[in-house]
Amino acid sequence: MENHTREQLLKLLENNSRLTNAELAIMLDVTQEQIHDEIASLEKKHIICGYHTLINWDKVNDNDVTALVELHVTPQGGNGYQQLADRIKQYPQLLSLYLMSGAYDFLVMIKGKTLKEISLFVSGKLASIDEVQSTATHFALTKYKELGVDFNSKKSDERMIMTP
Repeated sequence: MENHTREQLLKLLENNSRLTNAELAIMLDVTQEQIHDEIASLEKKHIICGYHTLINWDKVNDNDVTALVELHVTPQGGNGYQQLADRIKQYPQLLSLYLMSGAYDFLVMIKGKTLKEISLFVSGKLASIDEVQSTATHFALTKYKELGVDFNSKKSDERMIMTP
């Protein structure tokens, strides 16, 4: 499959992983077998890393707390950032971990049941790592948009209005 078609396939799957191979084949003007083979290849190469459903958890359980934690670190050795990331990402509380440019080194997104639970995790686990020089925790108050999805928008019916 050519690169342009592969990128279109990835964008379609990223926006809606429930599309069937038959639907994707029609949209991309290729065969279902080509879609199947390409998806298998992309999974094997770890370009497609998983399939997720984006859920607005605030409508299900508004008790969970999300926090972004800035970590300023002093890595040890030439592979220090990678070794530190490997250590930090093992915690099940972590949703995301990024190496950043700028005023701090890592950005950690974590989820917990309470502010206290997150505070204890940051002080007891993250801040206690020898290479961590300082932390700054920011608690998310309201989620308006995630991964391109506006959680507050009202879906409108885009069909044309027909009158007799």
